Amino acid sequence: MSLYFESVGQGADVVFLHGWAMNGMVWRQVTEALSDDFCCHRVDLPGCGRSDTVTPYTLQQLVDTVDAAFPLPVHVVGWSLGGAVATQWALQQAEKIRSLTLVASSPSFAQREDWSCATPMSVLQQFTDNLGGDWRGTLKRFVSLQTMGGGEARELARRLIDDLFGHGEPDAAALKAGLEILRDTDLRADVGRLALPVLLQYGDRDAMTPLAAGQWLEQHIAGAQRVTHRGAAHVPFLSHLADFVAAQRRFLHDAS
Repeated sequence: MSLYFESVGQGADVVFLHGWAMNGMVWRQVTEALSDDFCCHRVDLPGCGRSDTVTPYTLQQLVDTVDAAFPLPVHVVGWSLGGAVATQWALQQAEKIRSLTLVASSPSFAQREDWSCATPMSVLQQFTDNLGGDWRGTLKRFVSLQTMGGGEARELARRLIDDLFGHGEPDAAALKAGLEILRDTDLRADVGRLALPVLLQYGDRDAMTPLAAGQWLEQHIAGAQRVTHRGAAHVPFLSHLADFVAAQRRFLHDAS
C-alpha cells in the first residue's frame, strides 16, 4: 500500500504520527517550527488523509506499514492513537527508534476495572454506534471532546476540523477499526521494557487522556521525562505551541 507523508526541514529524522481519524496536517505548525533543526515527516496513517487503508486494520498492521516506510533510524512522536503505534513500534524495533515522544497518549485508552484514567468504554461504543449514521457529525463531536476543558476550545476545534476535512476524508472502515484499536489496546504490561529516551507531553485538562495516564507512564518507564502544559486539553501541541515546541526541541537535541 502507499503511505503518504510530507517532509520538511533537514537534520535528524523525526516521524510524527497523528491520532484517530485525523491526518498529518495536525502537526504542520510543530514540524515547521522544528524544521530548522530536524527533518520532520508528517505521516497520514493508513486509511487517513491521503494514505490508502490496510487490511486487516490492526495496531500491528499500522506499525508494520509505518516501519516499512522508514527503513533508517528515526525519532518518533505519537499523539493519542499515534502514541500507541509509536510505542508498539519502539517495543518491536528497539534498534531503529532513537527516541519516543508520547503526546496525550495512554497505554490503555479505555477504562478497565483496574484502570480509571481513560475514556469510558461506553463513550467509545457511542462513537462506534454513531459512525454509520452521521460519520461527519460523529467526528465533529469527537473533535469537540478533544478540546473540551482547554483554553480557546472553539478555535482549536475549528482548526482540527479544517485539518480533518481539508486533507482527504478518512476511510469509513478504518474509522471503525481505529476505534476498536482504542478500545482493545492495553500496553501496560509492556511499556516497562522500553529502554530509550522518552518524553511525555500532556495537558492537565485533558478529558480523553487524563494527566494521571502520563504520570503512570513516567513511573513505569525508566528515565522518562514528563512535561505538563497547564490549561491544555488533548491537543497541547496546538494550544501551547511555543512551550510544546521548546520542550520537544530540547529533548530531540539531547536524544540525537
